[in-house]
Amino acid sequence: VQLQASGGGTTQAGGSLSLSCAASERNFRYMTWFRQAPGKEREFVATIKNDGATDYADSVKGRSTISRDNAKTTVYLQMNNLKPEDTAVYYCAASRTLIASSRRSPEQYSFWGQGTQVTVSS
Repeated sequence: VQLQASGGGTTQAGGSLSLSCAASERNFRYMTWFRQAPGKEREFVATIKNDGATDYADSVKGRSTISRDNAKTTVYLQMNNLKPEDTAVYYCAASRTLIASSRRSPEQYSFWGQGTQVTVSS
């Protein structure tokens, strides 16, 4: 399985960015975005389950929307009102076997994309 993330870039605070993650296969139970800032651990951002249910970290809730295409092979993350603390490398991940209670745990994901840099200047 290959995951290809794209769409990162640089914007000013208050701006918007849209990330995409295209998978080479389908039938994932969860497709998820994580991020990792320099010197920090990888943290959960948002996830979408195969039934369409979504979950967001408190830090991005209300400012971000996760969605996917009808084929369920591409997941998107629309981020609005970006803040400097959103600066990080954003990774997409996918799992076919994850249980709900582990959906926010990066170590539980089998498949990872290469990451895309998001930089927000103040």
